[in-house]
Amino acid sequence: MITEHALSQLEAVAKKAGAAIMQIYNAPDFEQRIAVQAKGDDSPLTQADLAAHEIIKAGILELADIELAQLPQLSEESAEIDWDVRQQWNTYWLIDPLDGTKEFIKRNGEFTVNIALIHNHEPVAGVVYAPATDTLYSAARGLGAMKNGQAITARQKKPATLRVVGSRSHQSPSMQAYLDNLNEPHEMVPMGSSLKLCLIAESAADLYPRLGPTSEWDTAAAHAVVLAAGGTVNTLTGEPLRYNTKESLLNPYFIAESAGE
Repeated sequence: MITEHALSQLEAVAKKAGAAIMQIYNAPDFEQRIAVQAKGDDSPLTQADLAAHEIIKAGILELADIELAQLPQLSEESAEIDWDVRQQWNTYWLIDPLDGTKEFIKRNGEFTVNIALIHNHEPVAGVVYAPATDTLYSAARGLGAMKNGQAITARQKKPATLRVVGSRSHQSPSMQAYLDNLNEPHEMVPMGSSLKLCLIAESAADLYPRLGPTSEWDTAAAHAVVLAAGGTVNTLTGEPLRYNTKESLLNPYFIAESAGE
């Protein structure tokens, strides 16, 4: 579906978008530059979101693989594409130019650039770049998963104490109830943005219950990394999390975990 060369090109696009984000992040007038407007769901939109969006959009159009370059793009910053059009797509790009905008505004470094390739409702390739730490996760079906160019795999054996990753900014009563009923020794690992899923992929966490709202662009790229690393991302009914199956772009609640037994 995607070659090593194409994946390396996507990595370069993500890094270029990340550099643009960091120019704003490190600017002396950061406080004046971050707030542009509120999105329809009242989440913040910044100049960094918009700059990264334009870079990724152009970067995909310049891919050497013409078929990949010409695929439709669905980005958080261009999500107004009608369902009548979108439901015809079999393969497309799903992009979140800046995931973890609240973490970006807090300046804690836990935000990412996300580019995913969706095929038959599944994420078959993904790049997740955390520009504040220059950390790059990438994966593709058949190529495996990598962190900064080194192969990673999800934990294959369940530890005595589960490491449960949770949102740094979106803790919910549902999550607390889930933990209360877990009945296994566990410790919490707080993290922002799509990095939560990446922790599963690199065996830095074992379980990520997402019992709060996410959109499809929030999860797709890191979902691809988890799958390529040998982990799973399933809905609460045990079905694989899928994309572009309905008009709404909201994900159902899901649980990501390593393959460890």
